[in-house]
Amino acid sequence: MIKKPTQLLLLLSAMITVNLSCTAPEMDDSTLTAEVEKHVNFLADDALEGRAFGSEGELKAAQYIADHFKNIGLEPKGTDGYFQEFSVTPPSNPHEKAKIGGQSDSSLVGRNVIGYLNNNAAQTVVIGAHFDHLGMGGAGSLHRDGEAIHNGADDNASGTATVMMLAQLLQGKTTENNYLFIAFSGEENGLWGSNYFTKHPTISLDSINYMLNYDMVGRLNEERTVAVHGTGTSPTWEDVLDISNADSLHLVKKESGVGPSDHTSFYLNDIPVLHFFTGQHDDYHRPSDDTEKINWEGIASIVRYTEALVTNTDSKGDLAFTKTKDESSNTPRFKVGLGVVPDYLFDGEGMRIDGVSEDKPAKKAGLEKGDIVVQLGDSTITDMMSYMRALSTFEKGDSTKAVIKRGEEQLEKVIVF
Repeated sequence: MIKKPTQLLLLLSAMITVNLSCTAPEMDDSTLTAEVEKHVNFLADDALEGRAFGSEGELKAAQYIADHFKNIGLEPKGTDGYFQEFSVTPPSNPHEKAKIGGQSDSSLVGRNVIGYLNNNAAQTVVIGAHFDHLGMGGAGSLHRDGEAIHNGADDNASGTATVMMLAQLLQGKTTENNYLFIAFSGEENGLWGSNYFTKHPTISLDSINYMLNYDMVGRLNEERTVAVHGTGTSPTWEDVLDISNADSLHLVKKESGVGPSDHTSFYLNDIPVLHFFTGQHDDYHRPSDDTEKINWEGIASIVRYTEALVTNTDSKGDLAFTKTKDESSNTPRFKVGLGVVPDYLFDGEGMRIDGVSEDKPAKKAGLEKGDIVVQLGDSTITDMMSYMRALSTFEKGDSTKAVIKRGEEQLEKVIVF
């Protein structure tokens, strides 16, 4: 039977629509940057009041992310559509832990947002970031002047926007893995969302190939430095990280799979991980972490880098997992502080200062942002760990010599703790 022309046109139109839906259209860099800016601006708007776990603002943010997942064609993979709701009973005293999944009169309810790109593959890659922040402040805040909205533009609207854009760009391009995109809640309270997901997964944990995590990727500096944690969790990472770096990012590699973000929950389940981070700053956990300080092109560069990384890893099969040394377990205990913010992205000799606090020993001694501490007392400072070991030997009232590099100069300063 010969179909009428109208029927043929409708059939062809349907076929074209199906084909287009399977592959994401190419996106130029200016459009990508504009989309990143749009997402961060929404998530870090005052109207969401800091996206605290269990708040109206957190729910509005979750709905925004779920709408995006739906609009780009991801399958819902929560327990209620795109949402995976969970309740948490906060601790009643400092010696207790929060009860995740428990319910009582004091319980708070939050949700992870989960979308699935199904390529009918045997393995699935998890790509995640936390979307919650500190609300009006509270215990995690470093703000000391009463309540204020903590918008968390860098922490972590930046990472959430990265995940949202990767979900859009990876469709149809990488098909030897499935991709599960997760926006976690409750990270600021103690990795609540990722902890809950790994204990109540909506896919088999055994099918997860690896996990990528983005937490604070909105402040790419002039040196284009990105810290990548977890590089020791699979032998695959070393080569693929470098061959994917066509955009001349300066990668500072950290082997440990354990850290204060959501990748840890997956590493502890023997899953290879990578965590991307563009550095600490003076606005961390303060109301001043806002959109005007975001490097929009920097986030777009990290999106492009990860797109290449995922593509180059897609045909590697089931990645081998290796355990790493927990660097945090070796952190010395301190009786005094220098009063500086270390530059965690610095990979040269010494400890570079990224910020100096008022009325603290470093400020009183004349240390400045950008100074590199190369000696503290009798100890040579070669990296962050040697700095911390040296600092741990001092007590209140001690004084010592610090040798610093400031540009081409080498200076000596007297520190009084």
